[in-house]
Amino acid sequence: MHRNFLLLLVVLLIVSCNSKLIWSKYQSVNDGVWNKENSIKFEFSELDTIQPHHLFINIRNDENYPYSNLFLITELNTPEGETIKDTLEYEMAKPNGEWLGKGYSGVKENKLWYKENIVFKSNGVYTIDISHAMRKNGKVDGVINLEGIIDVGFQIEKSK
Repeated sequence: MHRNFLLLLVVLLIVSCNSKLIWSKYQSVNDGVWNKENSIKFEFSELDTIQPHHLFINIRNDENYPYSNLFLITELNTPEGETIKDTLEYEMAKPNGEWLGKGYSGVKENKLWYKENIVFKSNGVYTIDISHAMRKNGKVDGVINLEGIIDVGFQIEKSK
């Protein structure tokens, strides 16, 4: 009983220490296989419209992920109807094949910069759609089913 209480206390302290965190959610990818047609969608609202924010995409991958990088396409939709579309590339492994990110088991978590010092202009509902855009070298057609991505997350933090 005493040990469980201490564990709970430590977890609460760790969570409370991240005072910059505003919003964070994850969605699991179907059996660790991310289909190109299945974008991951997040919806968020009630954000400070004065202070700047940092936005992150969080990726959890396992040893089945076959690439050293990751290409993503994002669409951020504002309450005013504006759409901001980006194609992003992230490094997932070192040249020697060692995975980047945090984690001690076969699962690594990467906190990837998406946008920094963004001020949300207005109140309302924002949405972000995230899809992968992977291709094999020398191939025109994209990878349909990307293996090894377990979860995709989106995180908002205060910038100061």
